[in-house]
Amino acid sequence: MELLLFDRINIIKDTINRYGEENFYLSFSGGKDSTILHYLLDIALPNNRIPRVFINTGIEYDAIVKFVKELSEKDDRFTVILPTNPIKKTLETYGYPFKSKQHSHNLAIYQHSGINWSVKRYLGYVESNTIFRCPKILNYQFTPNFDIKCSDKCCLKLKKEPIQKWEKVNGKTIAILGLRQGEGRQRASHKGCAVFKGNDLVIFKPLNPITDEWEEWFIEKYNIKLCELYYPPFSFKRTGCKGCPFSLDLQWELEIIKELLPNEHKQCEMIWKPVYDEYRRIGYRLHKPRNYEQLNIFRELLSSSKEK
Repeated sequence: MELLLFDRINIIKDTINRYGEENFYLSFSGGKDSTILHYLLDIALPNNRIPRVFINTGIEYDAIVKFVKELSEKDDRFTVILPTNPIKKTLETYGYPFKSKQHSHNLAIYQHSGINWSVKRYLGYVESNTIFRCPKILNYQFTPNFDIKCSDKCCLKLKKEPIQKWEKVNGKTIAILGLRQGEGRQRASHKGCAVFKGNDLVIFKPLNPITDEWEEWFIEKYNIKLCELYYPPFSFKRTGCKGCPFSLDLQWELEIIKELLPNEHKQCEMIWKPVYDEYRRIGYRLHKPRNYEQLNIFRELLSSSKEK
């Protein structure tokens, strides 16, 4: 653990000193990874002035927004930016996310211009080595009968475009991200800590080789306070856009916030209503949660706690 800490500190020092502190900013989500990275930067580079930039998309958990606000009141390096349009208008204009970015992207192509080669490949109509295929249960969406406007532009419009605008205004060219290689299939292919565009460093990921075990050790060693969502009774493993239809554990997430954050649950049901309705209609993603037994145990513990 100490050796890995020493290694990360040196990687951070060497990289930021090489490319100039004035060019970096930390993309701060308020989650565990970015909070750890916030403190790790200060250990590696005491008194650094690297901005911590939080995008309040309008679908962040209230506890996350509160957590960032508390940090910003004590640390002037934190800044909060907003998207150009609110979430509801963004979804109505560009389309709703459904299943995954890959699925939503292909569905948007079909809805805009019909079946092209990319859509045929996704539907399995042509030979391809890609691992991404449309589940048979969702094939009906690539027909004129499916009328929910879908796209993968939600993150682009709510996160990427606002931060790109902020980068340009503030002259920052290198984003420090709290991405880790062990966080799922897509991120498993993220090799190395540096992403270049030509000869220019554009993304720096110091946590890429970090494990869950190391993070827990680091949090305990430096007595780091996380957002309250990571502690009981919530015990979230990850935070992000609340109620996002891309979440594999959406049913579990909704059950938890329905019990503990009823107002935010209502907000999710309102924002994502067309997608949720369709999920429930076809019995996809919003049905029996994968951790159903854990959910029953959670409900029993919560009920007992309320009675006491």
